[in-house]
Amino acid sequence: MNFSKLTTWMLAGLFLLALHASAQTSKPIKTEIVKQDGGYTLLRDGKPYFIKGAGGTSYMDRLKAYGGNSIRTWSTANGQQVLDEAHRLGLTVTMGISMGNERHGFDYNDAGAVAEQLQRVRAEVLKYKDHPALLAWGIGNELNLHYSNPKVWDAVNAVAEMIHEVDPNHLVTTMLAGINQKEIDYIKAKCPALDLIAVQVYGGLASVPEQIRTTGWEKAYIVTEWGPTGHWEGPQTPWKASVEETSSQKAAVYKSRYEASIAKDKHCLGSYVFLWGQKQERTPTWYGLFTETGEENEVVDVMQYLWTGQWPENRAPHLDSVLLDGKQTLDFIYLKPGQTYTAAVYVTDPDNDKLTARWELLPESTDLKEGGDRESRPEAIPGLVSSTAVDKATLKAPAKGGAYRLFLYVSDGNNNVATANIPFFVRD
Repeated sequence: MNFSKLTTWMLAGLFLLALHASAQTSKPIKTEIVKQDGGYTLLRDGKPYFIKGAGGTSYMDRLKAYGGNSIRTWSTANGQQVLDEAHRLGLTVTMGISMGNERHGFDYNDAGAVAEQLQRVRAEVLKYKDHPALLAWGIGNELNLHYSNPKVWDAVNAVAEMIHEVDPNHLVTTMLAGINQKEIDYIKAKCPALDLIAVQVYGGLASVPEQIRTTGWEKAYIVTEWGPTGHWEGPQTPWKASVEETSSQKAAVYKSRYEASIAKDKHCLGSYVFLWGQKQERTPTWYGLFTETGEENEVVDVMQYLWTGQWPENRAPHLDSVLLDGKQTLDFIYLKPGQTYTAAVYVTDPDNDKLTARWELLPESTDLKEGGDRESRPEAIPGLVSSTAVDKATLKAPAKGGAYRLFLYVSDGNNNVATANIPFFVRD
């Protein structure tokens, strides 16, 4: 290594060390909520701050570049690293606090376990409370999903009270699955220490402002998960496979639902879109805005527009539809073992980029969880799909009967992608 390169590396290292030290020694930045103009405004360091956020810690540099300003986590895992990286990029963090979940076996009647949890959370809060990237604390994730013991809300309030005692600078909320009158009533009665609530809604996002008002909730709120139509909300095939929207259909509903709710409700302080990354949940493409290789779908374009008012210079391919054997997904496609069928693709590119297609055949997933719990990805079936053009392919149906999905990824050569899948069933 020559001297100039060595000097550059040393300077870069010193800069990063200095930045880390700065994050460690900087004072916390106070956040608060004030009533204003018939609604609520979030103030950070005394200045209005509307949350333009995303869930997850992947691609944080892209989030910043596209106009986002905050991320949301589900726990304090790798908290220092996450906060430091967010601070480097000028982002904030709503830091999740992991809580025992009744559907995972935690018993809120067990006073010892609840007390032990409170002490564990206290240590986590003390560790990160003064970081300048911290925006708010989120107690638990969907603690109301399939629960029966209302004592969970006593535990949430105890954590909120503890946080306010040791950290007077940051807001405290809890993340709810949907909006339910029973839970809102419990929280109003049992959780006065919460500064706001956080709701997680998918297909029903546009109706959230009206639902919130109907429950009688009078404080502010944020939306900490929102996205495509959920796998539990849309149509299903006769063999119980959920029907997923194409990436272009998702882009349309993300835009319309956001503009109908988050963008205009004066009681909403912003949101975190789900998911700024990739995960297997029912399918590998349902909730992530990126593929496993980091390609961005059309929803990312929409998010940049919603956050900045400007579309990106180069946009993702637009996928109108995919047909298999001349049928659409909602025609409920049955194929015969070993026979060959044609898939037809109708896709365009706003920039007239050269498009390429990749096909993948998967068995229908059987590792199905709830509440976003980790699922395993089905193993791809090779050798049954062939394609020589973007707009068509041939599929040889598997010899084994059962449920499958044919996945399509159309790339534009600029890290943008359109995605779709067609569930089908093989039977004689």
